[in-house]
Amino acid sequence: MIRVTRHWVAAVLLWLLAGSALGQEPRVTVGSKKFTESVILGELLTQLAASTGAEVEYRSELGGTRVLWSALRRGEIDLYPEYTGTISQEILAGSEASTIDEIRDALAAEGIVVSAPLGFNNTYILGMKEDVAEQRGIRAISDLARHPDLRFGFSNEFMDREDGWPSLRRHYALPQRDVRGMDHDLAYRGLAARSIDLIDLYSTDAEIQYYGLRRLEDDRAHFPRYDAVILYRDDLEPRASKVVAALSALEHAVTASDMTGMNAKAKIENVSEARIASEFLERRLGLKTEPHDAGAWERFWVNTVEHLFLVAVSLVMAIGVSIPLGVIAARFARVGQVILGVVGVIQTIPALALLVFMIPLLGIGAAPAIAALFLYSLLPIVRNTHAGLHDIPGPIVESAIALGLSPRQRLRLVELPLAARSILAGIKTSAVINIGTATLGALIGTGGYGQPILTGIRLDDVGLIMQGAVPAAGLAVLCQTAFELAESRLVSKGLRIKAS
Repeated sequence: MIRVTRHWVAAVLLWLLAGSALGQEPRVTVGSKKFTESVILGELLTQLAASTGAEVEYRSELGGTRVLWSALRRGEIDLYPEYTGTISQEILAGSEASTIDEIRDALAAEGIVVSAPLGFNNTYILGMKEDVAEQRGIRAISDLARHPDLRFGFSNEFMDREDGWPSLRRHYALPQRDVRGMDHDLAYRGLAARSIDLIDLYSTDAEIQYYGLRRLEDDRAHFPRYDAVILYRDDLEPRASKVVAALSALEHAVTASDMTGMNAKAKIENVSEARIASEFLERRLGLKTEPHDAGAWERFWVNTVEHLFLVAVSLVMAIGVSIPLGVIAARFARVGQVILGVVGVIQTIPALALLVFMIPLLGIGAAPAIAALFLYSLLPIVRNTHAGLHDIPGPIVESAIALGLSPRQRLRLVELPLAARSILAGIKTSAVINIGTATLGALIGTGGYGQPILTGIRLDDVGLIMQGAVPAAGLAVLCQTAFELAESRLVSKGLRIKAS
């Protein structure tokens, strides 16, 4: 009887657990690149997925193609909008895949599914101010060969892509040498200010008409089709079949004029991407959604929490590692030169490059940003700890030895207190550097004060840029003030008077 009862209880528990698991809504993560059209398409995917009852996280403005593709393969995101030309020329570079069926077969081997085209071709084109093009007699890309003095400003990704500037230059035998890489949105302003003469465009960009640009004919058919599609992991349908079914409603539903109009609303009319996506879904699919437009204070609070988390965690880690390294460097001269040399070299690596280096190891989000900030924090603290200990007068150390203090006691009771002012100065320097550098983390989905700056640059919105820049500067000032107060408590008055 007891055995039967136990079996019955176990069966009931299993049934309850199974029912709980079956009742749990699937969790889906959507990603997008950092240009406006991708953000809008990401919102469309997010709201469609959420309409099925799924729990959806939208990680927008994650960076370029390689960042999103790597995140998709690792499972950090489940889906994101992409273009067939980018897939064939960049993701599958070197393969023969060019048609949608060939692309679908090639990506299936990677565990990735390709949707049917969404309905528009957003190809690359080159553009110039209309008056400049007319004056020079330029109507097609091949005409550029007659004007080697033209100044080109291409998006950074276009500068290195397989289908970008290197192959374009070869294909058309272009002689221009004044070619620089820049942010795609900033390139429009450079064109308007006439500091550059030609830029790469997306054919659905709203700025083409806004700035009065001439679209140059691709008369030698260099650029392939860039039909918008959805890439998603093949494990998404088994665990979220309703989401996949809902996403299919976008197939062949978005025209080029639809996309251009949505881009114009975001870039020119300053309507939020969430609101734009909601209006399109209701107008085209009859689906009513409730987009969440965060207010300025809500964004400020979220960005502040995210930024403080990045800075605090990386700084605490750096303090725990750097002070012991500084002590070792001060005690052992030869080892110390190696330590100071290594942390000095790390400091010379560009911040953006260090973030990118971390992505293959740690993925996207907070982890690679914290690792990069940790590495950048090492040099000031290690160097100042080494300098503070190295500069302690010899007679003081000799007196401590004469008193019979062990090396560990001398370090704890004499040397570290005497070097405290220098060590705190190094920590303060690292903290201020971290606050500024952490804004770059928004490029890989960490949020923080870099998010409004990144979005403001994309939308040409100075107000948004200031929502990130001003709090970051204010946080740096507060940080310096806090360390000065800490110094007044941790460093003896005699040492502070002597140092001043």
